[in-house]
Amino acid sequence: MNDILSLTPKGVWKNFYELSQVPRPSGHMGPVTEFLVNFGKKLNLETFVDEIGNVIIRKPATKGYENKKGVILQAHMDMVPQKNNDTVHDFTKDPIQVYVDGEWVKAKGTTLGADNGLGVAAIMTVLEDDTLKHGPIEALITKDEETGMYGAFGLKKEDIKGEILLNLDSEDEGELYIGCAGGVDINVEFKYRNEPVKAGHTALRVDLKGLRGGHSGLEINQGRANANKLMFRFLHEASEKFDARISEVEGGNMRNAIPREAYAIITLPTDKEQEAIKLVAEYEALFRSEYDTIEDAISFKAAKAEMPQYEMQKDAQDRFVNAILACQNGVMRNIPTIPDTVETSSNMSIVKISNETAEVKLLTRGSCDSMKFFLAESIKSAFTLAGAEVTFSGAYSGWQPNVNSPIMLAMKEAYEKQFGTDPAVKVVHAGLECGIIGANIPGLDMVSFGPTLRSPHSPDERAYIPSVKKFYEFLVATLENIPEKK
Repeated sequence: MNDILSLTPKGVWKNFYELSQVPRPSGHMGPVTEFLVNFGKKLNLETFVDEIGNVIIRKPATKGYENKKGVILQAHMDMVPQKNNDTVHDFTKDPIQVYVDGEWVKAKGTTLGADNGLGVAAIMTVLEDDTLKHGPIEALITKDEETGMYGAFGLKKEDIKGEILLNLDSEDEGELYIGCAGGVDINVEFKYRNEPVKAGHTALRVDLKGLRGGHSGLEINQGRANANKLMFRFLHEASEKFDARISEVEGGNMRNAIPREAYAIITLPTDKEQEAIKLVAEYEALFRSEYDTIEDAISFKAAKAEMPQYEMQKDAQDRFVNAILACQNGVMRNIPTIPDTVETSSNMSIVKISNETAEVKLLTRGSCDSMKFFLAESIKSAFTLAGAEVTFSGAYSGWQPNVNSPIMLAMKEAYEKQFGTDPAVKVVHAGLECGIIGANIPGLDMVSFGPTLRSPHSPDERAYIPSVKKFYEFLVATLENIPEKK
């Protein structure tokens, strides 16, 4: 704690630490909502929770700045709850254990919550600092962004007054984002029949661990391994070579996180047990070789398991495994006019097989809506051919870039003046709330920016300390130089 509180800007790190002590995994917003409401009321600022559960806090303009355009400072209150397999942590009860490691702030065995806790902390610092110069400010802290952007979807136009929206949920300092990808959730349900395990068979539990995982939008272009895809490569060969049958599978737990771990319980003839264990070792070596320089801790192990009562019927298993193998995962293509930026991708986030139901959850992203849905339909086709029921949900459009955005042009000029370098202006392959908020409240002039984070949505998440100071100083300067109303 003392290390965190010694960092600058002190207000931002103090507020981030206090926020990290409040449990706030997506879907459990009660404690953090109360924390934010109490914060606003202690400052004697207009504070309320809207119908959907977003917290809105209004701060009047500094004297002499009343004619500035109103600014909405926007971030989300929830965090992705990911932890290492050997970490004991209850995200609904336990505080995040933050610590300083050189130039980075990290968490012990869990996600840090800097996504988007540092954005919230920066807003809190602006609200409590009466020495700043700014026009009317509206803090909009949305709920459950990570699991479906529910707060943004439920936002009502009449609850918001500002004309400019500054989203503080980007993850590379020195970059201004003026567009983002949209998304669509793909939900697969495959019903099958179990049959009793045959006599003379044994059971193995196969565990895949140690993958880097990460954000399924921001880091999908880095070629990281997907635990579900790797597991089913093995299961396909084990089925063909040893007549291995699936009893249970589980991999991944968040739709917007690249899955880091998966396990399977399989049955197979007892005389094939040692060959199967040897095959697991061979796949471990293969995976390490294929992902050399990308993944450095892949672990793929097999051990005897308690014998289950049932196993997946052979024909159903073949159809389902083949569909998993056929399903596209990763980058489909880049934006033709911006070749180094991903346009369309998919992430096979979650696979679960048990009790005669196999479920797969995927997230398809795309800044081009037609390509996004083309990829979603391609994935649907693979699973439909296998006999599964496939539905789409949670679709949202991307944020179309405006290269003539007045606030972006002003911020670009201000950044160069403040730091002596030009900021990069980009479109991000992730779902920012700007697209949804902009659809709900047409006409907003929007930019997204933030400090430098690495590996959000994974226990390797970390925040680069020097970037937080620059980010906050730039935010303060931006607020002081917001244009006046016409």
